Amino acid sequence: MNTLRTWGPIGLAGLLIAISFAADTPWLMIVAAAITGWPIAVSAFEALKVKMVSIDLLVVVAAVGAMIIANYWEAAAVTFLFALGKALERATLSRTRAALSELVAAAPDQATVLRDGEPVMVETWELEPGDVVLVRNGEQIPVDGRVITGQGGVDEATITGESMPAEKHDGSQVFAGTWLRSGLLRVEAERIGADSTLATIIHRVEEAQDDKAKTQTFMEKFSKYYTPGIIVGALLAGLITRDLELALTLLVIGCPGALVISIPVSIVAGIGRSAKDGILIKGGEYLESAARVDTLVVDKTGTLTSGNPVLTDVLPLAAGWDEREIVRFAASAETGSEHPLAEAIIAGAADRGVDIIHVDHADPVTGKGIRAVVSGQMVAVGTADLMDDSPDPAPLLALNERGRTAMFVGVDGRTVGVVGVADTVRPEAKRAVAALAARGIEVVMATGDAKRVAANVGAELGITQVRAELLPEDKLELVRELQSQGRTVAMLGDGVNDTPALALADVGVAMGAAGSPAAIETADIALMADRLDRLPHALDLARRTVRTMRVNITIALVTVALLVAGVFAGGVTMALGMLVHEASVLVVIAIAMLLLRPTYREEPLVRPAESRVETADPDPALA
Repeated sequence: MNTLRTWGPIGLAGLLIAISFAADTPWLMIVAAAITGWPIAVSAFEALKVKMVSIDLLVVVAAVGAMIIANYWEAAAVTFLFALGKALERATLSRTRAALSELVAAAPDQATVLRDGEPVMVETWELEPGDVVLVRNGEQIPVDGRVITGQGGVDEATITGESMPAEKHDGSQVFAGTWLRSGLLRVEAERIGADSTLATIIHRVEEAQDDKAKTQTFMEKFSKYYTPGIIVGALLAGLITRDLELALTLLVIGCPGALVISIPVSIVAGIGRSAKDGILIKGGEYLESAARVDTLVVDKTGTLTSGNPVLTDVLPLAAGWDEREIVRFAASAETGSEHPLAEAIIAGAADRGVDIIHVDHADPVTGKGIRAVVSGQMVAVGTADLMDDSPDPAPLLALNERGRTAMFVGVDGRTVGVVGVADTVRPEAKRAVAALAARGIEVVMATGDAKRVAANVGAELGITQVRAELLPEDKLELVRELQSQGRTVAMLGDGVNDTPALALADVGVAMGAAGSPAAIETADIALMADRLDRLPHALDLARRTVRTMRVNITIALVTVALLVAGVFAGGVTMALGMLVHEASVLVVIAIAMLLLRPTYREEPLVRPAESRVETADPDPALA
């Protein structure tokens, strides 16, 4: 119905114009002008009611003037072409919002919920937190929640932009609007409907696409004075030359349509494309700021590194002891500890297929490590102080120099080996840092970790600017210092301690924001996937969008200038002027739509063999 209402009058007017030419009946031109001109006149009147001189008013004045001088063809052509251009503009502009439409369409309507152990189909709005939802292979997940039982591959492209299905099992987090491509899951609902991550993303994209960039705000103020200026200029030209048709033609070609649409259509397209790639940009202002970023301040733990310590090294120090036996006794003893490094050693044993022995008794020693009775033998894991035979510190120090947190392992008073635990550098981190450097963006690491640890990570990733042992207020001062040097600073972090610096930075970026509505709401840019290499793409997209805005503004201004020159040189009529004007609007939209093309190809994550760094533990052996 809306399509008929939009295109019906335009089609009828075009038909009447064709018949008028064929039958030489000018009055049909008047009818055609009235059919397409009436909605334009209504729009112009509505704008005047709020004291705004719109483009529609210029078209109405020009068409009425053409009628007065009996130039019926020009009147019909101007209104017909303007209406046709507007209809095409709306149709093509709506395509730039396709990403948002796809997100909205991704929201599921129904769910299979377990009631008294039996599956029942209900509307999603009927669900409540705590409900257990059954999701079968090929079905859409209707809620944000945790997997209770089952396993399978979930396509999370609508949320994170990831092309490959994510493996889910007991305890995994899942999101509404994603698809189960294999397996069977039982999910406990946590967030439903408007509270889900998908709904939060849709809300944020809606706001962002309507948000105005600084350039757009300036152009709107400019056009506010530009349009009345065109009317005054056309009036003066008519009075000076005593040529009413010249004045009316100037009114038509002076329409700033392409100028006004050039920026918002670029913003909508750029933000829409980023949303499809799993990147949420808060609005036009932040998109422009992101395009100017030349310095990135980045936290280390959880951002450049995974934030999860793992067992990396096992060094036998006594004859008759191999790596597996050392890991077996160390992991068995650590089952009595609650320290995070203990979990890394236990997990390392499991990864190596080493069975853990039952612990008869465990005694954690604050600041030193742990002693435990394992299968009747006294085992100690920790600093040299826990060992009875005063071991040579050289092996431990050597591991520390390589960025490991190292601990001695002793059995029945004899030091048998050393184990090393380390955080892991993200497999994509080095590639992301290199990509940022290639774009002229300097990466500055800001961490609360020790200088030796930070330097190790910096050397691993090729980061030369390393600031270590920083408190939250120090990170804030670092951002302020860089801004005082005239830099445009982006801050990338994932912790509460980064919040002050994120707020002060020109652009605050949150990584791994999927499942965290708070991060989506507060960050200027939110990378939905927990991947650092999304950031160079986000900044690239911002630069492309701003570049598109500038190209479109140039096209709009040059078109008007050439048409004005053509009018005074002769040969540019009202009809031709309106045709070129509307063509320039469509060209501007078409150029902006190029932003919708997918340009991002996700590189596979391949973990390098040597990508370990020390954890942020101030004491190298507090296990």
